[in-house]
Amino acid sequence: MKTIEIVAKSMLVKSKLPGADYVVNPYVGCAFGCLYCYASFMGRFVKEPINNWGNYIYVKSNALDVFERDLVRLRNSGAKPSILLSSVTDPYQGVEGKYQLTRGILQILAREPYPGPVSILTKSPMVLRDVDILRQLPCVEVGMTVTTTDDKISRFLEVRAPSASRRIKALEALRNQGLETYAFVGPLLPHFRHEPAALEDLFRELARVGVGSVFVEHINLRPYIRERLFPIIDKEPAAVQSVYQGAGKSDHRKALDGVIAELLKKYGLALRLDQVLYHDNLPTKEARTHVKNRIPTNKTIKKEQ
Repeated sequence: MKTIEIVAKSMLVKSKLPGADYVVNPYVGCAFGCLYCYASFMGRFVKEPINNWGNYIYVKSNALDVFERDLVRLRNSGAKPSILLSSVTDPYQGVEGKYQLTRGILQILAREPYPGPVSILTKSPMVLRDVDILRQLPCVEVGMTVTTTDDKISRFLEVRAPSASRRIKALEALRNQGLETYAFVGPLLPHFRHEPAALEDLFRELARVGVGSVFVEHINLRPYIRERLFPIIDKEPAAVQSVYQGAGKSDHRKALDGVIAELLKKYGLALRLDQVLYHDNLPTKEARTHVKNRIPTNKTIKKEQ
């Protein structure tokens, strides 16, 4: 794994994603190397080819100083916007164990503490290391990207990411620590259209471990993602290839939308942004505000338990 230290000019960046006002990305690149990852486009900013995603990490060595400066400016403005760690990297990938940039950012947020909504999104149980800091934040939630309950499928598509079963256990542990949790079910793996029982297994498990809400997103098959994903898929049986080749069609999405609606109702899970996401039709700014206002405080969670 190529690891290079770089200098960042800013850390709190205005978000284009629904559900977050600002994003914080301590690293460029992601060692997990998931084949479907939309964030692989980030390689162009560090002159890395698209097919090298997963083989490099650029560490923002001055991240803590710059983040503290950016946060002071934000606080002086009187605003309390929502902050997401992270949008185009995983804040708890392996190098975090050495550099601890995510932990340092959370410590800065907890110092006063920051009064606005703070959200974590990761695929790593390493987030459990920072429960002590997370519990100091008045309005925080931790999300795990979980795409399946089948560790074989997870290993096939998510390469070096922690197994799906470990992520589900981490969600349960976080909830047991009194933290609000959510799941990001994205991308929706194409085979779920033909195996709805496998998708139900996932929603049943998320409900069992206390997840109250989920983001759900259809697979993004833009050309730069297909460039990495399809050479692997093309080695699979013809039936598997056919499922993925048809995953960009509207009838595929509509069929999965119907299954999702039934599972949400059956397992009492709230759908964030009130729709299954699709990259060509993301919700508006008004929807972001709607989600931000639904994040409960730690005090609320403790009262519920």
